[in-house]
Amino acid sequence: MDIYPAIDLRGGKVVRLTRGDYDIMTTYSDSPGETARGFSALGASHLHVVDLDGAREGKPKNRDAIKQAASVPGLFTEVGGGIRTEERIDDYLSIGVDRVILRSAAVNNFPWLCEMVKKYGAAIAVGVDAKDGMVAINGWEEKTELNSMEFCRRLSDNGVKTVIYTDISKDGALSGTNLDAYRALSDIKLDIIASGGISFEEEIAELKKIGVAGAIVGKAIYEGKLDLSRVLEIAAGGGLS
Repeated sequence: MDIYPAIDLRGGKVVRLTRGDYDIMTTYSDSPGETARGFSALGASHLHVVDLDGAREGKPKNRDAIKQAASVPGLFTEVGGGIRTEERIDDYLSIGVDRVILRSAAVNNFPWLCEMVKKYGAAIAVGVDAKDGMVAINGWEEKTELNSMEFCRRLSDNGVKTVIYTDISKDGALSGTNLDAYRALSDIKLDIIASGGISFEEEIAELKKIGVAGAIVGKAIYEGKLDLSRVLEIAAGGGLS
């Protein structure tokens, strides 16, 4: 199981929100590149980056900061937030991003998503953000009528390989993730990356047991609740102490 330390960006700075609320934000660093290098130094091989401004405004706003993070050698970097055109996909891939995450665009323009998946293959992932079990879009601020589990099945049926699934109610709350959701997703033919509220070593071990492809760790490592080196060890099969 791959571990993705998270870098969420607002105004070029590394921040974290609580339960997707833009008014409850903590700033951790002014340098995304330095943060990414720190993760790499601890043994991380993957990185998850979100342009929060872009997600809210519908167009990327933190390109320079993303380029800083994506330029760190040895890190497989995925990026999401406001990616709604093929031009932006091409641009991010050209500056060192390995995979782009489509969220609102995947919901609002499903035929376009399918076209991008056919053209770019595994370089396209979909972020499925769930609020009360329904898909939320536009920076998590708008809840749709789409059931999140059914939407994941539809994505699988249309060639999507990787889904980042987030229970918004858990994100940034440091109270644990929604393990039941990942158990329910385990029978869908997708590489699921778990996201939202992962705060305990036991959850890393359980997610590995469930069989998810990856797990995103954010606020818990910034706040010292989880040690990234230890998380990487457990994900590699080291077990709990």
